[in-house]
Amino acid sequence: MTTPTAYPSSRLLTARLGAFVGDVREAVGRGLAPDVTAYLVGERLAPHLGADDLLTPEQRAGDPDRYRQHILHAEPDGSFSIVALVWLPGQRTAIHDHVSWCVTGVHEGEEHERRYRLVPDGPGSRLIAVEDVVNPRGAVCGFAPPGDIHRVWNACGTKAISIHVYGADIARLGSSVRRVYDLPTADDRLPRADGHITTADGHITTADDQLPTADGQ
Repeated sequence: MTTPTAYPSSRLLTARLGAFVGDVREAVGRGLAPDVTAYLVGERLAPHLGADDLLTPEQRAGDPDRYRQHILHAEPDGSFSIVALVWLPGQRTAIHDHVSWCVTGVHEGEEHERRYRLVPDGPGSRLIAVEDVVNPRGAVCGFAPPGDIHRVWNACGTKAISIHVYGADIARLGSSVRRVYDLPTADDRLPRADGHITTADGHITTADDQLPTADGQ
């Protein structure tokens, strides 16, 4: 789903990123509930977003085939990790949830997010889209499972970069994703920045970009 990079040594951290690692370590070390920890980490992330000296040029590099993950730091005790995700125009995730609490902040560009609820459907389950969110540069959000099912994509015409902090060892796990959802959903259409719709097969239409209702209409 994503292109990973090897975990770099600490000497590749910028001074600003090193300071942020220390701030996250202090917040996580309090041992508070996951949602409270995510809130505290989000407060510490916000001042760094958009700063030119946060990432190295290598940590800003994308991949033409899929969005790219750069592991910036993994705490030795496995308590948290910091990654940068780089999205070229049109790149997106699958619908997924996460192994731990997470904080995300948009460092560059703009990210679109669609959030879902899992509901019973006869003997199985299906997904209902409940909210579309546009996250511009500087936007921060945090969450803790359960209830963290979503999809993220870059609908703008330029690169987007986001900083993610997870309460898990992503260097060991390789990804923050707990489960990818391949379930019935009306979410075949993703709105773009120009108001057009990109369907699952890549076709662009001019249909409205309203969220589907519970009955799929």
